Amino acid sequence: MNKTIRIGGVPEHFNLPIHLAREHSSFDKRGINLEWTTFKGGTGQMTKALRNKEVDACILLTEGIITDIFRGNPSRIISIYVNTPLTWGIHTGSQNTLDNYSDIYSKKYGISRFGSGSHLMAIVDANSKGQKIDKEQFNIIKNLDGALASLTSLESDVFYWEKYTTKPYVDSGQLKRIGEYLTPWPCFVVAATNDILEREPDNIIRMLRVIHDSCDRFMRESTESMQLVSERYKQKLDDVERWYHSTEWAIHGWISDKMINSVIYNLKLAGILDKTAETPELIWKR
Repeated sequence: MNKTIRIGGVPEHFNLPIHLAREHSSFDKRGINLEWTTFKGGTGQMTKALRNKEVDACILLTEGIITDIFRGNPSRIISIYVNTPLTWGIHTGSQNTLDNYSDIYSKKYGISRFGSGSHLMAIVDANSKGQKIDKEQFNIIKNLDGALASLTSLESDVFYWEKYTTKPYVDSGQLKRIGEYLTPWPCFVVAATNDILEREPDNIIRMLRVIHDSCDRFMRESTESMQLVSERYKQKLDDVERWYHSTEWAIHGWISDKMINSVIYNLKLAGILDKTAETPELIWKR
């Protein structure tokens, strides 16, 4: 009987290799019944689900899970998922008079939740430019649908979200993209609860092998992969090609201590983590 592992992620094209592996029964062949949960609320919603043991593992933003483990989340990073940085689009509503990236720092920011990527990267970006955002400037909008409504009604002025996910709304004129920010580290990791790592370490390794193999195949079968992304996520093929050729998925579980330390440095510099905080065990030691 296959062992059930519950995993979650955002409804974005980055996770297509996992969905394809499920469709091809690749997990089943390794003795894993992989149950997928979609989290429209992003990393903040997933860290909460890990804490509450609603899932066993998640694909989520590197900076988000590191921050939450520092704050007591009983989980570990078990693999990089996407090696390349994330390109954050900086958006405002089509009727908003805001037009310049340099003018955003006094405005109202829509964020999915405190501790989410849309929250953390706004702070890291501002800090890198010598700017500061006050807590009162943040407006919780839960997810992309909430952001669209909030930006359209002018309740929020600024919203950070993955550039290609929001591009259809930019193309349709519902949003304006007024800037971009590149995450200064690999964007997505796989994290799992300490509970599942203690109970099912061998099955977690089997799950990772399937994910890595599927990512490898997704990168090798480029023409088919790009076509699938275009069809399933309703994106223009030209946009998909640009995204695909700027993205590299991990095909092994190695995690760089230097990378982790760089993320911690930036989070402390931005005031997201206390500068005196001791670093907890972040990486699963097999």
